[in-house]
Amino acid sequence: MPLNIRSEEVNQRAEKLASRTGVSKTEAVRPALKNGLARQNAERETFLEPVKPIQDRLASNPSTGPRRIRPSTTA
Repeated sequence: MPLNIRSEEVNQRAEKLASRTGVSKTEAVRPALKNGLARQNAERETFLEPVKPIQDRLASNPSTGPRRIRPSTTA
């Protein structure tokens, strides 16, 4: 599916990068998108890293949550 860039600034930057690197705009934008996604995944993993030991410790404990209260059948 085609990508329609409506921002003139983004379009100009893509054209400038394509011109400097000697590739099409698509090939100029492809690594930027790939790198952006990789960076986002790395930031997410770094953010969740300190939480993992807490999750593991909680998962190792027996469930002691509140007991389910059953509604009375007698009225």
